[in-house]
This record gives sequence, structure tokens and C-alpha cells, in this order.
Amino acid sequence: MRHERAIRAAAELLGRRLSTSRAVREHHGRGEGYQPVAAPDAVAFVRSTAEVAALVRLCAEHDVPIVPFGTGTSLEGHVAALRGGICIDTSAMDAVLEVNAADLDCLVQPGLTRKRLNDHLRDSGLFFPVDPGADASIGGMTATRASGTNAVRYGTMRENVLGLEVVLADGRVIRTGGRARKSAAGYDLTRLMVGSEGTLGVITAVRLRLHGIPEAVAAAVCAFSSVEAAVEAVMEIIQSGVPVARIELLDQLQMQASIAWSGLEGFAPRPTLFFEFHGTAGAVEEQSVTAQTICRQHDGTDFTWATRPEDRNRLWQARHDAYLAARALRPGKAGWATDVCVPISQLAMAVVAAQRDLAQSGLTAPIVGHVGDGNFHLQFIVDPDDPAEMRRAAEVNERLVARAIAVGGTCTGEHGVGYGKIASLRAEHGPAVEVMRTIKRALDPQDIMNPGKIVTPI
Repeated sequence: MRHERAIRAAAELLGRRLSTSRAVREHHGRGEGYQPVAAPDAVAFVRSTAEVAALVRLCAEHDVPIVPFGTGTSLEGHVAALRGGICIDTSAMDAVLEVNAADLDCLVQPGLTRKRLNDHLRDSGLFFPVDPGADASIGGMTATRASGTNAVRYGTMRENVLGLEVVLADGRVIRTGGRARKSAAGYDLTRLMVGSEGTLGVITAVRLRLHGIPEAVAAAVCAFSSVEAAVEAVMEIIQSGVPVARIELLDQLQMQASIAWSGLEGFAPRPTLFFEFHGTAGAVEEQSVTAQTICRQHDGTDFTWATRPEDRNRLWQARHDAYLAARALRPGKAGWATDVCVPISQLAMAVVAAQRDLAQSGLTAPIVGHVGDGNFHLQFIVDPDDPAEMRRAAEVNERLVARAIAVGGTCTGEHGVGYGKIASLRAEHGPAVEVMRTIKRALDPQDIMNPGKIVTPI
């Protein structure tokens, strides 16, 4: 009943921008993971911070859950409305509010996608480097502390968010951080909100760090006799201090899938590294010569180069389409993408152990990874209606996470916790999870902000 009262009040506020259509609700009740739909009771299409604040106050008054929504590309059940409530869709809040080219920063609304931001920035000679593959919203990337192919050189959302505007659970609007490159003024609320997955507030504006478009960019592909040899080459390249912009691993099965899906003619279905080098022409040449030399020492082939923008785009689009390519290996089945991140010295052990586990399980699960920073993914292609297969996948995933944590790694390098990795978070952080709960209780005592995610019950 309280949900009905809140929905009626929200409809008075937004009119036709408050939808209770089943199709709309179900679309907003799942991301791109394997989890089933958990639809909200209504979806609010907001256009301003004031509307978000009014909706949050309304939901707080009626004790109704709130689930923020960007583009729905998350993978661990982040947008599932586990207790119903109102989904706040920020996709119409998609403006670039400021670009400060001299200071390399900008201010954007949360619904703006990363590709649209870079289209807007192109003529300024600047770009935003965080690239999770999907054309995700900046707000969603901030909320999940997203990463991606460029993280080895440019960092994750943690390093590239300078400040935020956030609506808290009681409807208050706060602004954190600022344009200064450093500050010692109080608690770092920006970092608290980055990665909070909508459980502490609704992000309504993001100030981002920008970077200059490099003078020269070159991409290269190198195949190896084994995944272990490829990973050992990566470890030596990183330990040698080569400032590679991107190093991506595709195992043999993923290369087979990507060749078929993306039409990568001329490439072999072997464990493969995709590289990208940024800098001056001289720096790019120096980086590439060093990387090529190291790869040869690990039984790598000569580099196949992609220097024209269209060739590079084709190559990286194939990498970004790896999930779709993997699903095509078993048409009609579901994708369950999981990830861990380990210290670079432990990467070969973790990847080889995962391969061994997969071989013994009989599961179809290509391996891809942003291996330059120790992050890799298993892309299980599973039948959700086969309990035995789902159980085997869960067991492999549990062992994957346990190995990562045992060597000082993390249960998720970039996907986030959602409700899919709550148990893994407890295994990783132990008593510190109770401190997270304390923060959650202080900022959201009613537990209305994306309930059921990260640290529940509170």
C-alpha cells in the first residue's frame, strides 16, 4: 500500500515520465548478467537534480526503495529491484555542463555515456580514458567504480573522478571534491561514493579528470604458444616500466569465438595479447620495440600492427564484443561474466589455475583480461535451467575468488559487488564489512537506497 501511495505521488510530480508499464519495469529490473529480472513497481524518468531530490524525499516519507539506473550494463545484479520500489532512470540527464580545457576537467550529468562524452570532447584535443567496453553511463561507471582496457595507464573511475553531486537518502543534495588536484579538507566523501553502487545516494553530477589525446597511437597483436607464456610476457613488460596504454589477453577459446563473431581474418585461434601504445611518435616506437623484444623471449610472434584509426577501432571493437562472441559459442544460453584482480606477480598462477579448473569442470568459459593491471574475467556460458551446470560454474567461481583473495587480490576488479558477490566481499574484508554497514546505517537508516546490495542486511 505504501508503494502505491508513493507511486501516485511520483506520478503527480512527473506526469507521463512515471511509468508502470510491465515492459518498462522489466527492462529496468535487470542488467547484462545472468540474474533473473527483479522489476521495480515504477520507473521515474528524471531530468534534474531537483526532481531526483523530490523523488527521494517522497520515497523516504513512504519507506519505499530506490534503485538508480543508467544504461543497465552492470553484471552483478546492481539494478535488480529486490524489494520493488521506484527505479530512478537518469538517462535524460545527459548534458555536458562544463569543459575546462586548461585545467583538464569537465562536469557532466550522470546519464551521459562515455562515447558521447568523447564525441563532445574530440575538437578540444582531450578525451576521457576509462573504457569498460559497454557504452555505459558516467553515473553508472562512477557508482560501480568501473575500469576497463585503459586502466593500466590512466587508472579507473577512482582516479578519474574529482568530485560529485549526490542526493542522499533523506533528499539532501551534497557536493564533494572539487577542481583542485589535491585536498586535505576532511573526509574523502568522493571516494566513499565512487563504488557505492547506489546504496548511499543517487549521483546527479560528476566532475571528471580529462587527458590530452596522444600525438601517436599504435595497436599491435601478438600470439603465444600458451596463456602462461602470454601472461609471463605481460608481467615482464609491466615490471620493466613500459607505459603501455592497453594490454588485453584473449585465451584460445575467446580468440576462436572473436574470429568467428568479429571477422578477425588473418588471426589464429591462439592465446593472444592486444596492445596499444600512446605518446609521441618516438615514445610509441620505443615502447613497442621493448614490448616486442620481451614477447619474443616468451615465444610470442612478431607484432601484427594496426596504426590507422579504422584498423585500431576494428580491433578494439572485437575486444569489446568478446562477451557477445563468447555467447555465440552456445546460442540460446546465458552469459555469466565474473572477474578477479590479483597482484601482477600472481597473475600467471591465477590464470593457469582457472584454466585447469575449467578443463576439469567441462564448462564453456573463455578467459579475457585487462592483464596489464592483474584483472581477468571468466565468461561462463551456461544453461540457467541446468542446476548441475550452474552449480559447477558457482564452484569454479568460488575457487577463482578464493585464490585471488589468498594472494592479496580482490573478488572483483571492476564489476562490483551488487548482490552477486556479497559473500565474496565478506570473505575478502571480514570485520571491515561491519564498518561498511555502519556507514550504510548512518547515511541510509531506512535501507531504501538500492537495498539488498553490497552490505545487507543493515
